[in-house]
Amino acid sequence: MVGAGVLGLPYAMSELGWGPGVAALAISWVMTLYTLWQMVEMHEPEPGKRLDRYHELGQYAFGEKVGLYVVVPQQLMVQIGVNIVYMVTGGTSLKKFHDTICPSCTPIRRTYFIMIFGSVHLVLSHLPSFNSVTVISVAAAVMSFSYSTIAWVASANKGVIADVQYTPRASTDVGRVFQFFSALGDVAFAYAGHNVVLEIQATIPSTPEKPSNKPMMKGVWVAYAVVFLCYFPVAIIGYWVFGNSVEDNILVSLQKPACLIAAANMFVVIHVIGSYQVFAMPLFDTVEGWLVKSRNFKPTLLLRICSRTIYVVLTCFLGCTFPFFGGLLGFFGGFAFAPTTYFLPCIIWLKIKKPKVLSLTWFINVICIVIGVALMVLAPIGALRQIILQAKDYKFYS
Repeated sequence: MVGAGVLGLPYAMSELGWGPGVAALAISWVMTLYTLWQMVEMHEPEPGKRLDRYHELGQYAFGEKVGLYVVVPQQLMVQIGVNIVYMVTGGTSLKKFHDTICPSCTPIRRTYFIMIFGSVHLVLSHLPSFNSVTVISVAAAVMSFSYSTIAWVASANKGVIADVQYTPRASTDVGRVFQFFSALGDVAFAYAGHNVVLEIQATIPSTPEKPSNKPMMKGVWVAYAVVFLCYFPVAIIGYWVFGNSVEDNILVSLQKPACLIAAANMFVVIHVIGSYQVFAMPLFDTVEGWLVKSRNFKPTLLLRICSRTIYVVLTCFLGCTFPFFGGLLGFFGGFAFAPTTYFLPCIIWLKIKKPKVLSLTWFINVICIVIGVALMVLAPIGALRQIILQAKDYKFYS
């Protein structure tokens, strides 16, 4: 659950302000926990039937064809978007690690560090299944908690910087509005577990006596407790210390103690190595299944090598081309994460469970849908403007 989006939360706070920022974090935490619970409960909608993929849940609710059209494009955007952002994150953190431990060394382009990070996945992407990345995933979980803790502890130890300001970053009313929209997308990006939750639950045995939703929800509660302990201190303390001068990656703002900051950046690298694979594995499964079933390719080792290598190279190329961490968070957070995380589970719940109209459950789901749709529309607008502004002065592949 804890993704690299946590590093952008202080920046989001600087665009939202104290009140709206804390409210956005809290509301997102509650809403996404609720929608994640819905997905866990709908994994087995009837005895003996398990929906092991997000698109299978969509097909069960809307029909074979409509379900695919509703879910698959959005899920693909999420998985590809996350992998592009993680390419940028991994390369940026590698560069920060290099610059921190060797400040006198010749500067190296971030593009090269992104390519180095991508080359790791040219190897790891050929692991066969989720179970193969278990060790990597455990390491990633430990790393994410570690660098989140370092981020807020180092910030608190640094203390509030001189002349700190908590006024909006933009100087114009139009700029403030667009930054507010983009920041909502930054927050949405941080809550990213829904897109692979059914694939994860599918690995848990299930019987009528011991259904899979019980142990799965225990895992969800633990995950969300860790999310709370990571997200809120990083966002609040990071903004408190740096104010509106905080970078879109909090670890870039921190300079000392050098060894600790270098370690935190390396933790980020290890974490996003694991997270990249967690989001890429279901996509590999989908693409290879489509090639074999619909395009009559033979399920050979050559097919796996070609399809997965092309995907890693593509995400690496896009990461090198558009390495705008903050803008990408907001864009994909709103455009892709809002549907699959904030309101699509609620729509499917209304379709499958059919709660009584105007009942409490019905009202809760409708409110979540309204908030999620607003987020999907507004966040990409603000983020796209931010990317355009950043691209004006950016020298590509530098």
